[in-house]
Formats: sequence, C-alpha cells, structure tokens
Amino acid sequence: MASRKEVADLAGVSEATVSRVLNGVGPIKDETRRKVLEASEQLGYVPSALARSFARSKSGNLGVVLPYVPKAHLFSAYFFSEMLSGIGSKARDSGMDLLVMFRTPGEVMNYTDLFRRQKVDACIILGARDDYGELDALQQLQQEGHPFCIMNQHFDSKSFMEVDADHVEGSRLAIRHLTDQGYRNIAFLNGPDSYSNSQERLRGVQIGLNEVRMQLDSSLLLEGNYSRRSGVEAAATIAARLNEIDAVFAANDRMAIGVMHGLRERGIKVQDFPAFVGYDDSDAAEMAVPPLSSVRVPFYEMGELAASKLIHGSLGVTASSVNTEPPAETTRQLLPTELIIRASSIRN
Repeated sequence: MASRKEVADLAGVSEATVSRVLNGVGPIKDETRRKVLEASEQLGYVPSALARSFARSKSGNLGVVLPYVPKAHLFSAYFFSEMLSGIGSKARDSGMDLLVMFRTPGEVMNYTDLFRRQKVDACIILGARDDYGELDALQQLQQEGHPFCIMNQHFDSKSFMEVDADHVEGSRLAIRHLTDQGYRNIAFLNGPDSYSNSQERLRGVQIGLNEVRMQLDSSLLLEGNYSRRSGVEAAATIAARLNEIDAVFAANDRMAIGVMHGLRERGIKVQDFPAFVGYDDSDAAEMAVPPLSSVRVPFYEMGELAASKLIHGSLGVTASSVNTEPPAETTRQLLPTELIIRASSIRN
C-alpha cells in the first residue's frame, strides 16, 4: 500500500500539503489539489480514518454517559444493553466508535471538558437528573454549541435534544388493562421522583384512573429505585395489605419481579398473588412465574434514533454514507409504547 510520502513525491509537494488536500483543510490552489488527487489515485493511496480525524480536529468518538448505580451490572441490564446496542449500531454504520463513560458518584459530570479535550464529537447522556448542577452543566454544553442528546429524561422549558418513550400513555394502558378487568385497589410502585420518567408514569396512572372515575390511593403509592431489591422491600407493605390490594403496577420489570420474589419469601403462593403489570418488557418478564404482563419500551430504537439525530443533524454525516434517511429534527421525540398481556394480570 502506498504511503503519504510517496504521494507527496509523485505530486511534487510536501506531506503536509497532501494531508491538507485529502482532508479538506485550509486554502489550497486548484493546481496543487489536482496534482495530489491524481497522484493519490495513481498510487491507490487511502488515508486512515485516524489520520482524517486528527486532521479535522475530531476524535471519531460518539460519547455515551451512563449513571453510576451502586452494585448494579449496567451492561447486563435490559434497559441499558438495548439502548447501547441501538446506539452502537448507528455509530458503527457511520464509522464512529463509542466511548462509554460513567458518572462519578456525588459529582456533576463535566460534559464540556469531554469536547474541549476532543475526547468526543457528540454525546448521548443517559441517567441525567433534574437538579441545578446537572441543568447548569447541560446549559453550558448548549451555549457552547456542542452536539448532545438526552435519553430518558425531560427538562421542562428547555430546548435540549431529547429522545424518550411515551411513558404517560404506557402507564395509562397498564392501568386501563387492570381496571377493565375489575381491579380497583391498585398499588403503584414507582421510581424516584427526581426522574422525569417516574413523574410521567405517575401522570399516566392518574389519567387511567380518572378515565374510570377513580383516584390513586396515596397509601398505595410506593417508591423504589428501579432495582429488584427495592421491589423485594416493597413486598413487605403489599403482603401486609394483601387482603385489600388486588393488583400491582410496577414502574419496571425488575421491581415487579422483586415484589413477586418478596411475596414468595413470605410464603404467599402464586395463586394468591395480586395481578401484576411491569414496565419495559424485558427478557425476564416472559420468564417470570407467572409470566409478567408488561409495557414494552422500544429501547433499541430509541438508541438508534438518538445516535441518528446527532450523526445526521449535528455531525453532518450524509444519509448516503450510512444507507438510511436522516430523521426529522424535533427538540423532543417520543416513541410509542405497547402493553404486552401475559398471565400475571389476567383475572381467572
């Protein structure tokens, strides 16, 4: 394979000029450009992707920021693995690499530093929280013009690029499925209120109940942290009120399965369980005992969409280079959810 030096010798120019021509950097005389291109074609010289990225002051990396979750195996979690797979698919198609980073516990992520040090060309942020430090960091990113996209978090009155699922409608569907079968005392195990997803799920529950002229009993509103362990802990409350609770809706499958496990630990038989509906439709939902009804969230497609919006809109990769059409630009884009009904929520 020919080298850049051989191209420079044949064209009668310096290696630096060859680099500028092939990477489109700086003003170049037409005659010089013609000589370099002809020499490159004659010798079959193709500059490496790494060399091109350096010449253009680009890293070639699409950054993904993940939250720090103690004692959690994030890469094996359905939620994260599916979204990362979707992001990675689009990054690969566009010739970019993924740089996966974790937040430091108790600290606000310095997003702008990632761009200033040319570690990433664009960034997808998972697990952002609605607090002042986080909001300030994101606003600084936006003010400096760095391309980024937030997934699974919404900031009211802000014009950040966001990709999410319609959690209000997903939760409404779950509640209506339960109320249509005659369940009335429905416990709702939600995630932390600091996540917009938790707030949206709660809003969907309230809408679903209002449609049948019911209201959420505040004593049946429980909070976990989206972990299986928090579901096991919530099982104590549910078991103590099993004579009145006839259904449980959990804000993700891990918590729903945790509640089931906690009830079994207390000697409660499956046939005496309340009805259950989870959220996410993870692989574990179908394997649960009984199989868990769940709201399906298109995590993979969300990852693809977030990456596509950045690659096409902010980084300027052409549609032809990745064989796909660029998505329509909107500030926030929601993908539809779907209720998958299994044995856990069907009244016998």
